[in-house]
Amino acid sequence: MHSVVILVLDDVVPFDMAAPMQVFDWTQLPDGRPAYRVRLCAESPEVRADGGFTLRVEHGLDALAEADTVIVPGCSPTAGPPSPRALTALREAAAAGTRIASVCVGAFVLAEAGLLDGLRATTHWVAADDLAQRFPAVEVQPDVLYVDNGQILTSAGAAAALDMCLHMIRRDLGSAVAAHAARMSVMPLEREGGQAQFIVHDHPPVPRGSTLEPLLEWVEDNLAHEITLGAMAARSGMSERTFSRRFREQTGSTPLQWLLRARVRRAQYLLENTGHPVERIARQAGFGSPTAFRERFRRVVGTTPQAYRAAFHAKDAVPAGARS
Repeated sequence: MHSVVILVLDDVVPFDMAAPMQVFDWTQLPDGRPAYRVRLCAESPEVRADGGFTLRVEHGLDALAEADTVIVPGCSPTAGPPSPRALTALREAAAAGTRIASVCVGAFVLAEAGLLDGLRATTHWVAADDLAQRFPAVEVQPDVLYVDNGQILTSAGAAAALDMCLHMIRRDLGSAVAAHAARMSVMPLEREGGQAQFIVHDHPPVPRGSTLEPLLEWVEDNLAHEITLGAMAARSGMSERTFSRRFREQTGSTPLQWLLRARVRRAQYLLENTGHPVERIARQAGFGSPTAFRERFRRVVGTTPQAYRAAFHAKDAVPAGARS
């Protein structure tokens, strides 16, 4: 059987560890035989888990040398750096051609070992900027569910680890086996969209008491109407050039970028909390047409408005015929 070894470090996130453990353990060949042998390994027999309990692990780091695939789960933010022994064992496994994958912030461990240098990688969107700053040799992609570089793979949050594992199963054993594993995990074999649909696109911060605060409140209240750069500048009592310079100084964004982000945020709220048709939401968020709305929404959020609504629509949302 294909051997999968999960490297457990101190303060491991239980979900990050359990997700790949279960999906590989459930995978069966067409004749019913198990397809993978899954084991945990650690530097010492007892490992702290995030959540206040201790894991007892039977296998040491030498199990990495026998693995066909190594999975590195994420650890809590309070975890210390990975030990030199663990990093050396990962480097040796990579040098031997072992497939190595990370879950969530487990990407930091791979980066620490130098295994992501010059490669594309992802991690949880909250930690993506930190990964890019700490490891500039890594090309961080914060808006995808997983990245497959061939030998080295990285995934976003723990749920995205399921997407990555199903991808590896399909690569190893074909679509039929992967589809059965997906059914056992009660999830689709492929999810539409990437991590971008989960990212909270906050507006750039505006200092309290800023001269822009009244203007930005007016913009939020009038998103359904046409708002031009000239109108914003005139409302602020400045020329367009001066207004654009001041806006960037105070927010780090251009006025039109801020406006487009505000429109997308409004559309997300309406998709989540109302049953209004997409055409009406396009008007309410201030997009010129449903086509322009769909194109901009997909570019920013990474999925279609309909798919976003299916994933995030609240059960107690206002029905389509209700007054907004």
